[in-house]
Amino acid sequence: MSTVFSKIIKGEIPCNKVYENDEFLAFYDIAPKAKVHILAIPKKELKDFNEIDATLMGKMSEFILEVVEKVGIKSSGYRLITNIGKDGGQEVPHLHFHILGGERLGGNFA
Repeated sequence: MSTVFSKIIKGEIPCNKVYENDEFLAFYDIAPKAKVHILAIPKKELKDFNEIDATLMGKMSEFILEVVEKVGIKSSGYRLITNIGKDGGQEVPHLHFHILGGERLGGNFA
């Protein structure tokens, strides 16, 4: 499966990188929905959250915490979202988490 995220990982499409390690990549969304809008993705091709195992998810959680620390929104707060499948609004079939923050976010999702 070749998605826009696969091409970003391979360096075929440029991105505004926030942070990267051997397993994950974080970069700014090209159509931000908040002052800070970052996408965090595994470099391993996984269609969505249904395909990630607990070990990799633990590492991804640690990675996301590093990202929010680096961009300065860890203490002020942020929203973490992943969309799964067509009905969940997933547009790119590669697991990704939206990290939104940098301002007070509207909406009550709980």
